[in-house]
Amino acid sequence: MTLLDLVALLPLIILTAAATGIVLLMAVCRCHRTTALFSMAGLGLAVISLPFANSMAPNRAVTPLLMLDTYSFFYMGVMFVSSFVIAALAYAYFEKQDGRREEFYVLLLTATLGAAFLSASSHFVSLFMGLETLSISLYAMVAYTRDRRDSVEAAFKYLVLAAASAAFMVFGMALVYAEAGTMEFAKIAAARGALEQGNHLVLLAGCAMMVVGIGFKLALVPFHLWTPDVYEGAPAPVTAFVATVSKGGMFALLLRYFVLIDVHQYPSLMFLFTAIAVLSMFFGNLLALLQDNIKRILAYSSIANLGYVMIAFLASGHMAVPAGALYIAAYFITTLGAMGVISVMSTKERDADSFADYRGLFWRAPWIAAVFTAMLLSLAGIPLTAGFIGKFYVLAAGEESSRWIGIAALVVSSSIGLYYYLRIVLTMCESAEDEAPVSRPSWTEATVLTGLAAALLFVGVYPGPLIHAAETLVASIL
Repeated sequence: MTLLDLVALLPLIILTAAATGIVLLMAVCRCHRTTALFSMAGLGLAVISLPFANSMAPNRAVTPLLMLDTYSFFYMGVMFVSSFVIAALAYAYFEKQDGRREEFYVLLLTATLGAAFLSASSHFVSLFMGLETLSISLYAMVAYTRDRRDSVEAAFKYLVLAAASAAFMVFGMALVYAEAGTMEFAKIAAARGALEQGNHLVLLAGCAMMVVGIGFKLALVPFHLWTPDVYEGAPAPVTAFVATVSKGGMFALLLRYFVLIDVHQYPSLMFLFTAIAVLSMFFGNLLALLQDNIKRILAYSSIANLGYVMIAFLASGHMAVPAGALYIAAYFITTLGAMGVISVMSTKERDADSFADYRGLFWRAPWIAAVFTAMLLSLAGIPLTAGFIGKFYVLAAGEESSRWIGIAALVVSSSIGLYYYLRIVLTMCESAEDEAPVSRPSWTEATVLTGLAAALLFVGVYPGPLIHAAETLVASIL
């Protein structure tokens, strides 16, 4: 381990130190505000350290386990900023709750660390370490409001889903190792020529089982069962984390691994990914039409959105990696904003996830309603929002590689999705004569929602800086 290795690991070291520091802090003094500020400071320092680490130790392999390059640092940055936002929302959310609240931030930081490990993994061992660090932390986070029956049920269901995901992943990795004789991504890619000369059914079977495991973590169809239940039962800030950081780390891993082994050389895997993407787009949007719970609608919407970004993954041109990164960043902003509104509207007793909670919101709290509307329109891909820019680049990447089936599915399913987004907007415009007034959001909540809305419009109007950052990933991953 050299000094440059430590510099490259600096963001992960800061995150680990922050989590450890909170544990020591709780041993001396329990203060919710201090703990929340400490966790946000740790995440902020980790974000600040990313440009320094990238410039001082660029594209550095730290042991065979981690590849700390521009690609991993980009996804780490997106995930660290998202966790910072979630920590701020969680502070206001748990201020309304009774009981111990400080442990939540330890779980949040360790889960973020696991997702960061996934984005930098270049070996099956680091992949599994990151996956389990993320999953074990999320079990407790989902059940954190343990006095609510729905939260405990959601945690149990997430435990089953994560266990199934890990089992498929480990079995798939074992089969790939049996065929390739190595667990390093780069060496598996280098051995592809020799593998193609013989019977590579074992390799394909292993990759297929890994796809199943990743499918469970990304909640892609047909591996999405119980995902809406997890979204509904988890506390609103935790739902935001599951929908963003958890999936972002897994998508970064998926893109790195399958780009390195050149998945386009295997028609059977390409067919499998195409089928999963198309099914996720249509089932996600169609099932969302049947829901009467806002969090369940956003759950099915996230399934559809991960189907959209799979088109970028399936594309083989130079736009594939930037389009995927751009869409993930836009999706994070939008989903955090939507879940942030739910967190702000929630009470001590329950989360604000029914249509009745939002009836007449434009007349009761016009600013919150405007932010929620902007987020919903971004999810629908309306121009001048981050969601539109993300979908545009995904379509461009698909067109460049002639992925016409995926493009057609995206256009048609997006039209279906517009209905349930506008349904929520129309509910907010209804008469508010019999509705109770909305409590004033705290300054933390107001600052977070304002910042997310500004980021949404900034990316939608002037996406140049984010596009440039995404385009720098191509040379790093290939």
